[in-house]
Amino acid sequence: MLYFIPTPIGNLEDITIRSLRLLLSTPLIICEDTRVAKKLIKLLKERFGSFEDIEQKFIPFHSHNAQETAKNLNIEDFLTSNAAYISDAGMPCISDPGSLLVKFAQENGIAYEVLPGANALLLALAASGFEETNFYFHGFLPHKKEARAEELRKILSLEFNAVLYESTHRILQLLSEIAEFSPQRVIYIIKEATKMYETHYKGSALELAQKLKTANLNGEWAVVIKGGKQREGEYLREDDILPLPLPPKQKAKLLAKMTGKSVKEWYDILLQKSNYL
Repeated sequence: MLYFIPTPIGNLEDITIRSLRLLLSTPLIICEDTRVAKKLIKLLKERFGSFEDIEQKFIPFHSHNAQETAKNLNIEDFLTSNAAYISDAGMPCISDPGSLLVKFAQENGIAYEVLPGANALLLALAASGFEETNFYFHGFLPHKKEARAEELRKILSLEFNAVLYESTHRILQLLSEIAEFSPQRVIYIIKEATKMYETHYKGSALELAQKLKTANLNGEWAVVIKGGKQREGEYLREDDILPLPLPPKQKAKLLAKMTGKSVKEWYDILLQKSNYL
C-alpha cells in the first residue's frame, strides 16, 4: 500500500493520529527532501513518545528528479510492504510532484490512499473572511517577469477569489505588482500559518504594499485575492494604452510595467506600427 500522508505546516500537533502512526511505522519514505523528512520524523518521535525503532529507507522525489525516479521505482516494494509519500509540509500533491506518484500507482495496479490533513491553501481561504464559495488556486507564480505579469492579469480578471503561495523574497514584489494593476483590490495574507510567529494582514493591495515595506517578511506566505467583476477603470490593459497619444518612449515604459516585457521590446514593437514609421 502506498500512503500519501499530510505533514504539519508548522505546529507539530496538527498531524493526525493515523498519519503519525503510519509515518513512523512505514519502512519506505518517498519525500521531497530527505533531510526535511528525517528531521520531521525525529521531532515527531521526540514530541509524541517512543515508537518501534524500524529501519526506514528515504527516496528523494522532487520537481527536478520526479520523472526519472518514477521510472526506476521497484513496483514490488509497494506490493509487498507499505510505503509513504510526504511533501516538505502540508497536503501532498498540492504544489509538489506527488501527482506523478499517484499516476504511477494507478498505472501499475498499486493500492494507494490519500490521508486528510493540514493545508495552507484552505486555512488561508477560511481565515480570509471572504464569503464567496468558489475559488481558484494557482500556487506559485512564474519567476520570469513577462510570464508572471501575464498570469497575474488573468488572476485579477477572475470573478472569484484566488489563492497564491509566495516566498519571503517575492511577497513585497507580488503586492506591488497587484497594486499596479488593481490598487484597491482587497487582499488577505497570512505568514507562517500555525507557527509561533503567525501573522495576518488584510487591506487593499496599495495599503499592504506600503505597510509591508517595514515589516519582517521572513517566512512562508499564503495570499488570498478577493474576486469580483472588473469595475470600469479598475486597472489598465494593453488595449487601453496603445491608442493613447503619447510619445513612444513614454508609452513603452507604461506597457513594460504592465506586461513584464522590457521597455526596449515595447519600443521596438511600437516603432514597427504604422503610426510610428
